[in-house]
Amino acid sequence: MTAPIQHPSSDLETAGPLSGVPTVAPSGAGFGVYVHWPFCAAKCPYCDFNSHVPEGEIDQAGFEAAYLKEIAYWAARYQAAGMRPGPLTSIFFGGGTPSLMAPFVVEAVLAALEAQFGFAENIEITLEANPQSVDAANFRALKLAGVNRLSIGVQSFEDAALRQLGRLHNVAEARRAIETARGIFERFSFDLIYARPGQSLEGWEDELRQALEFEPRHLSLYQLTIEPNTAYQRLYAAGKLKMPHEDLAGEFYELTQARLQAARLLAYEISNHAVPGEEARHNLLYWRYGDYIGIGPGAHGRVSLGGKRFATETEKLPGKWRGLVASCGNGLVLNEEIPRAEQAVEMLLMGLRVNEGIFLPEFEVRVGHAVGQLVIDEMVEAGLLLAQSRGENGQRLIASPYGRQVLNSLTEKLVAGLVPV
Repeated sequence: MTAPIQHPSSDLETAGPLSGVPTVAPSGAGFGVYVHWPFCAAKCPYCDFNSHVPEGEIDQAGFEAAYLKEIAYWAARYQAAGMRPGPLTSIFFGGGTPSLMAPFVVEAVLAALEAQFGFAENIEITLEANPQSVDAANFRALKLAGVNRLSIGVQSFEDAALRQLGRLHNVAEARRAIETARGIFERFSFDLIYARPGQSLEGWEDELRQALEFEPRHLSLYQLTIEPNTAYQRLYAAGKLKMPHEDLAGEFYELTQARLQAARLLAYEISNHAVPGEEARHNLLYWRYGDYIGIGPGAHGRVSLGGKRFATETEKLPGKWRGLVASCGNGLVLNEEIPRAEQAVEMLLMGLRVNEGIFLPEFEVRVGHAVGQLVIDEMVEAGLLLAQSRGENGQRLIASPYGRQVLNSLTEKLVAGLVPV
């Protein structure tokens, strides 16, 4: 295991709220916090997230104390740098299955974050939930704790597919969970997975019809991919799992775009669709390359301190993470400055995922590099990129629909054309 990140000043573990410290307003991308809850009732065969099935009852109070200590560490670290980045514009509880968190833990985390950083007036606080009845029973308590947006992992409206995906709920439970969320939260979303083994286009079209019957204002629709170190990867490698051919997968994607476009759920990102104005603000923060702190086991972050940008990551194993927090005040195992050339690559990868693309003058100021006009012209000619002019203000790069499907290749070509400014 990488050695824990330590700091010379013990004050980093004990400093209180950032009173008297000048506030540094967030960029247009916003400023957020990602809180990772590492536990699930079962591990899905396609999932490569940092999730663990607990042995016995979860020590909710112990995790609450660790979260609060890590939040205090970050507040003190900003204070030591003479900064107060705030107010927070979004908070996302991801997992794992955060709806398994006791509402008192959620409430305590939110209270600590508000005390340390402040909340924007329209802050978005999202929590991921599963549709099992035990999770749905907590929805109202989670709202009272401060959550104002729910993201439900439905994944399919076919019982056989849910079993294939290793989900513990059935379609009836999924539908009840969506209805329950509709009655409690003004903003909610749910996820579906397509291009599954054995799935037909007709079957997927029917699932989309069922999804749209709920009149959602946001949907996340993910194409199933084989991720390393998953049960599906092992089955696929052994020839026991047959995935749709690339051409058929493309037809699934095109069908998805057409049906959602007709329902006014616009594709503001490769896998995310929303009625205009209902986009997930925390997702946009990532794709606009904003700053966010990662709290909890295996949480990643991107933070700007003292004129530098850092990539952070915490220990993945829940018990080891708690041990590091107890001894060091934080669970960090990665805390590295990101060179500006690497920032350029990250910003391209993130920004080209969304339909607003990348505003080149802002890109150049933030990362100190420009994309050569020659490579831009080549990508436009190849149909991978749209180059939209904003008059005298500068150019905006937007991936074409085809370019989004081959985003890694498009990014590699743009990166090859980067020049320092």
